[in-house]
Parts: sequence; structure tokens; C-alpha cells
Amino acid sequence: MGCILAASWAGQGTAAPLRLARESHWLVIRGEWIPAGEIRINYLEAYCRANSTDADWVKHTVIRHTNKLVSIDPEGTILRLHDSLADGLTVDHVITAGEDEVDFRLTARNPTGRRSEAHWAQPCVRLGAFTGFNSDHSQGDINDYLPKCFIFLEGKLERMPTRDWARQARYIPGQVWCPRNVPRTDVNPRPLSKLVPSNGLIGCYSGDEKLIFATAWEPYQELFQGVARCLHSDFRLGGLETGQTKQIRGKIYIVSNDVPALIKRYERDFPEHVQNGKGL
Repeated sequence: MGCILAASWAGQGTAAPLRLARESHWLVIRGEWIPAGEIRINYLEAYCRANSTDADWVKHTVIRHTNKLVSIDPEGTILRLHDSLADGLTVDHVITAGEDEVDFRLTARNPTGRRSEAHWAQPCVRLGAFTGFNSDHSQGDINDYLPKCFIFLEGKLERMPTRDWARQARYIPGQVWCPRNVPRTDVNPRPLSKLVPSNGLIGCYSGDEKLIFATAWEPYQELFQGVARCLHSDFRLGGLETGQTKQIRGKIYIVSNDVPALIKRYERDFPEHVQNGKGL
């Protein structure tokens, strides 16, 4: 169904729930009112080491991992995954689809006798089709979707490219925003903005601007605009000690274009980001 109907349905208690699927390394979110019918996420693109901002992505940063589909219910609303990292860390994922959101609950465990090297990880959300552009990032101008994308700076929504857009890094293009509580040496080796995000929410508008996609994680390592018409809120692991367990949670929102309502919902779901002033 079209986006006009979606705008009246999403968040109103009348829409059919979103559905999940697992196709190779893709987490697929499907809904009949989503532009192109689905959103694909490279889930997870990578688990990463610290000291990554000016390091070789392949030789230093990426930690090899394998993924197993544990289960998915017949309705496609609850999906469970298990990741095993080369350094022994394990991560269990429970992913639940609702009417206009997807909820992520992760449990990371270090059963080994040494500290894990995994400091952060990347869910890479592909948004070309959602924003009204090509879903194939090898075609056309990969920055064409930028004016549809946003973060929050100084408490206000700011569309991309933001002011003071950084252009120099080991790898270009792209843009990284680092919160104050994360070392600036430990983020993606793409151009690093000098601006600090006000909160951990990053998102974009649909092509007709009737819908908003947004995502957030707690704890989060960085916000990132990438080179596959993608957006990231990359979650933080922090290098688990021997025997340590850590809980991580995330949200994807696919909602009507009502920014104040989205912010209110985000602050309810992530009170730590308000109370602790993660970006401020």
C-alpha cells in the first residue's frame, strides 16, 4: 500500500505488524506501507577493535565473526541470532518486530580467559529506496540521499550535509559523529565531524517525506553516514573483561513524520541519553 495510507496507519494501532526475515547476512524488515516494501540491514557488518579512527579497516579494525540463525517464529515477528567472534566473545540477539518499530535486545558474554578486543559493532541500514533513490549503492551519486538524512545538533534537527562537514580521513567519503563519552580515536575511519551530537538518534525522511526512519542504541559508539546510502547508530561493547556479560539494546522506528512525537518516544525508550547527557 502507498505511503499516504502508511502515514495514517503507522503508530495508530491499526497497522499490521512489521515482519522480519533473515537472508544470508541481511536482516530484512518488511511492511506493506514501507517504500519498496522493505528495509535491508547488513546485520552485523562488523565487530570492531579500538584505535580504529586512523587504522586499516581490514588489517586492524575488523574482528572476524560467524553468525547463526537460531530461530524465527512463523509470523516473522521474533528472530533470534547467535554470533561467535574470533576472540571468543559471543553475542545473542533477540529481535522483535512491532507495529512501527523493531526492538533489539543483545547479550554479549566473554567466557574466555582474556579481555575481548571487541569495542563496537556496526548495523548498516540501507536506505536508498526508503529515501526515494537507488537501492544499489554502486549506481549514481551515492550522496544523493543526504538531504533526506538528519541528526540532532545543539538540540535541533539538522539535515545533512550538516554545517562544518568534514572531508578528510583515511577513507572518504562519509561522516562520523562521536559522542563525548567515547574516545575520538575509536570510531570509523571516515571523515570525523568536530560537531558533537545532542543525542543518539539518527534518521531520514522517506522520498515523499510522509514517513521517518530513525534508529538508536544504548550504549552507542558513534553515529555514521556511510557510502552505501546507509545510516548507522553503531553500538558500544567496550571490550568485555573475562567472565563479563553486557546487555545492549536498540530500536528502529518507522513512523509518521512527526518529529516531536519521535523525540518524545526516543527519550522514553532511552532515558539514559537524557539523564546522562550522552551527547552534551
